[in-house]
Amino acid sequence: MTNIVITGASAGVGRAVVRRFAETGNNLTLIARNETRLKAAAEEVRKAGGNALIMPLDVADADALDHAADEAEKAFGPIDIWINVAMVTVISPVAKMTPEEYRRVTEVTYLGTVNGTLSALKRFNRRGRGTIVQTGSALAYRAVPLQSAYCAAKAAIVGFTDSLRTELLHDKSNVKITVCHLPAVNTPQFDWARNKMPNRPRPVAPVFDPELIADGIYHAAFHPKREYWLGFSSVKAIMSEKISPAAGDALLARTGYSGQQTDEADDPDRPDNLFKTVEGDWAAEGRFGDEAEESSAAIWTSEHGGSRLFGGAALAMAAIVALGTFAITGPRRG
Repeated sequence: MTNIVITGASAGVGRAVVRRFAETGNNLTLIARNETRLKAAAEEVRKAGGNALIMPLDVADADALDHAADEAEKAFGPIDIWINVAMVTVISPVAKMTPEEYRRVTEVTYLGTVNGTLSALKRFNRRGRGTIVQTGSALAYRAVPLQSAYCAAKAAIVGFTDSLRTELLHDKSNVKITVCHLPAVNTPQFDWARNKMPNRPRPVAPVFDPELIADGIYHAAFHPKREYWLGFSSVKAIMSEKISPAAGDALLARTGYSGQQTDEADDPDRPDNLFKTVEGDWAAEGRFGDEAEESSAAIWTSEHGGSRLFGGAALAMAAIVALGTFAITGPRRG
């Protein structure tokens, strides 16, 4: 059995990744803050024929995360694959953000990834092998309004990972590192993310099923390459930013607010998961299943070595952007 550590394992993309790796009977160490949901995820693993260890902790705590790595190896032997998924975000204009909110998003989404990478790397370097999978985002390359903290954290992951990759190449290491850049995904984050906008938040269309994204991450873990761009919306967002960032700025200024809100008023008193976990029977999927894509030619192409070729085809996006059909715009209201 392959020994795998997954952070953010209790819900959303992380929970879908747990389910995907459980299908092939692996040893999984599941890390997240919510113990109840971790137990539910572990039960899914065991029913699928795998083994599970749960470690309820906050990935912002580097010492706790390193302890979890020790426990994973005590339970299952040397870790083979480490997958960093944990994240938090705030939906808010910059002017309404607080320093504490920026710090928290950075500590979880960026530094949580750094902490996990360091824990994995310490063990992988001793053995001269292992694979690290970072969960990135198209928003690392094409930032959107209302998610400045999250976009910055995902961009930081790219810079950190690119630097580490060159060091591994310099050392001629057999340790592998890959990044999966995600599109908008139908997860519960839009029901528990801190929101300072009047209406309920939503993913920016098109929206993808988390199980499809988990398939891409599963493939990347066993076939690591520099980057995977999951979904054509990710390809278009990344390529259009390279071609015409100013056009993207203008378009997002016009559509980025409405594209991240539904027509329903949000409850200003609902709990959010920024500093404390939100209780509830959440799993992988959110409330946008009716529109979630369950297949993607772009993901297949990326998995089969053609993401750059596919990206090259997107050079035509310069003209498309100018005409206003940009990848990450959502439904426009009024």
